Amino acid sequence: MKQVLILLFLLVGVGEMGILSARAQQVTVSADGSGDFRTIQAAINSLPNAATKPRTVYIKNGTYREKVFLDGKQNIILKGQSEKGVVLTSAQARDAWRCDPVAGQDDWGVATLNMRNSPDITLENLTVINSYGFDAPGEVVIDCPTEPSGKKTISKTGHQMALRTMPGTTRLVVKHCTFRALGGDTVSPWDVDAGLYYFKDCTMEGGVDFYCPRGWAYAENCRFICHNTSAAIWHDGSSDEDSKTVLKNCVFEGDAGFKLGRFHREAQFYLVNCTFGENMADADIYWAQSGPGAKQWGRRVYYHNNHRKGGDYAWFSNNLSSAKNAPKARKINSDWTFGGRWYPKSGKPATVPLKPSNLGGPDKYSTAPKPEATAVASAGNPTPAAAPRVDSVAERMLVYQRTVGGWPKMVNNIKVKYDHPMTVAEEAATRDDAGRNDATIDNEATTREIRYLAKAFKATGNATYKAAAEKGIRYLLRMQQRTGGFPQYYPDSSSYRHYITYNDNAMVRALQVLRDVSRRTSGLEVVDASLVEPATQAVTRGLDCILKTQYVQRGKLTAWCAQHDEKTFQPVKARAFELPSLSGMETVSIVQFLMDTENPTLAIKKSVEAAVAWLDAVKITGYTVKDQPDPKQPKGFDRLILPEAGSTIWARFYDLQTNQPIYVGRDSKPRPKLSDIEYERRTGYAYAGVWPAKLLSRDYPRWQQKWNSTAPSTPGSKQ
Repeated sequence: MKQVLILLFLLVGVGEMGILSARAQQVTVSADGSGDFRTIQAAINSLPNAATKPRTVYIKNGTYREKVFLDGKQNIILKGQSEKGVVLTSAQARDAWRCDPVAGQDDWGVATLNMRNSPDITLENLTVINSYGFDAPGEVVIDCPTEPSGKKTISKTGHQMALRTMPGTTRLVVKHCTFRALGGDTVSPWDVDAGLYYFKDCTMEGGVDFYCPRGWAYAENCRFICHNTSAAIWHDGSSDEDSKTVLKNCVFEGDAGFKLGRFHREAQFYLVNCTFGENMADADIYWAQSGPGAKQWGRRVYYHNNHRKGGDYAWFSNNLSSAKNAPKARKINSDWTFGGRWYPKSGKPATVPLKPSNLGGPDKYSTAPKPEATAVASAGNPTPAAAPRVDSVAERMLVYQRTVGGWPKMVNNIKVKYDHPMTVAEEAATRDDAGRNDATIDNEATTREIRYLAKAFKATGNATYKAAAEKGIRYLLRMQQRTGGFPQYYPDSSSYRHYITYNDNAMVRALQVLRDVSRRTSGLEVVDASLVEPATQAVTRGLDCILKTQYVQRGKLTAWCAQHDEKTFQPVKARAFELPSLSGMETVSIVQFLMDTENPTLAIKKSVEAAVAWLDAVKITGYTVKDQPDPKQPKGFDRLILPEAGSTIWARFYDLQTNQPIYVGRDSKPRPKLSDIEYERRTGYAYAGVWPAKLLSRDYPRWQQKWNSTAPSTPGSKQ
């Protein structure tokens, strides 16, 4: 039965990880290598974005030193083996993050655990730490291009987020988790329009406002530990009069003199059956006057049956009767909190529609300091931000981007072009096609768009372009096979589309994008820093795949085929005229990619030497390829290989055993001459060219001088 299921998924076009996800709905992470993945991020990346049922990433006990990102994912459970045993940790001061003129434009990546546009996520049995404040020796002054002075003082107790959710991450369930930081905003679930958050049996620790939800939040049986005298909890309910934060059966403790809470915007607090530490200050939840405060709906802070060790303060005496509709304490639960928008315990469908999340642009709470640090505009109204600049080509690229993150090369057999305006009907129809299974890296698709969008972001500052480029990069990371290769299409694996594809330099282009991300160069330094490490790992796997696919002919390394089997690494057939063979074209870009490796290994050096020697050996001297005028032909010309003194060309395809040039038409029969195949193919496909010329005459000698001066200075030649 398992074999049948696997075959079924191969036929419908999911990769190996898709099979695993669909079959078991669980992948396992273990830092010691005993699971499916060593890192949490790699496990998340392996799962398709959308699913009708939850998928579980099971995390074995261990310390995972990484930032984790859920971007456009849904229905995923991150479940640890034990709350204390699974530790996800990174160190990041938010103030330092904002000193990066690119990454610091928003909060994406500022936390240890980052989420955006990822509904229906569950976190269970995890400890998530932003260790910056615990690790730092004290205040430090850093270079900060975004500051007028060029410098910034970073405090041990500044904002440090362990969890940061951005718009679109709603219906978040968190159970038996610990979140720790020394600074403020430790737990920051921020979607004021549509945020629904449920916390149960959790521990949260931090500085000012360290639990600061926006929207609707319910916390039950949770422990709060405060390391600041300003406030432990905070709420923003400014988008909807009904939004609220409810804390039931919770315990508050902290440093001497800590205050319970405050608000800068419209807010609504309910504290029921909570216990406060003896050293808590005698200070009610208050309006921090540096913010706009409660202008529409007034102060809304409600208590019932709360007690302080050492004696109760008068201000938290029971006052539920003064709340709207005077709710009874026994009715204050998660269902009541979310008001029909969500039923996290029973799972029944919502009975009240939820406002849409604000996904149209950058997070409005990322780019500006929090209200306490800024003056308020007159009448409480902030000055509207200028509309982001646009690039017409980039805008059309956004329209064509598929849900999976990549781009198509053709739609309805028409090549995708971005240099012509789209009608309203065309744009609408293209957006409706976002879910099509046609994303590819063939013919420069996806890699071209990633590079252009990154460039457009640098020119315009429009964060939408940066986000689209990053989504494209994550698509490349997801499509890479376990063995390191890149298929022509993903997730479509029909026909030959699942083979490792060097054809038209597809895989090399994808790897070069990832290499530029890893090096933060060639225009891709603008993308999120969290992509650097996975891109670096992907390039390493890709190099390993390249070395494994180099064809061995009678014990001797030679060149590469245009496509290889992703399991056996052997040359395979693609289209009818693309037989298993050695390529005089694709081999060139592969060698150039290998030569671009910093500190190449002995295996890479041997691979380059062998491929260069093979290219030199199979060159065709004394000939050229020309398009000759011929009025008798359908196109008015014919393509011929003709004698020409001093010229050298190479064939596109060479026989795997004899190294003789072969020319193949649509009948799939190899022939010794270009003129032997049908007119349509010989004039419609590049069967011969000068692709290796610069590699042999310029690039290889330079590389050889730098990295491998002991190799033969002149490859062997064949006349």
